[in-house]
Amino acid sequence: MAPRALADLEAIGDFVARENPRRAISFVGELRDRCLSLSENPERFPLAERLAGVRKISHGSYLIFYSVYPDRVTIARILHAATDYYARFPE
Repeated sequence: MAPRALADLEAIGDFVARENPRRAISFVGELRDRCLSLSENPERFPLAERLAGVRKISHGSYLIFYSVYPDRVTIARILHAATDYYARFPE
């Protein structure tokens, strides 16, 4: 996971924990599991529009953005679907 994705995951956990600390732990675990599942056939999910080489998968109201390389899958960001996520990616 890229440093930004780890920071996203922590911020998501903090946000959910404000209302429900127990759910924050389980939800972050679900997001991590979803990221780990990408190692199995990662190209089955669509490319993100306007983000060259970046794919996306949803989990609840969140989108996981990742890139596929010959030897690995790298999670770039984990963002709420209502976010202007194009603005969150460097050019």
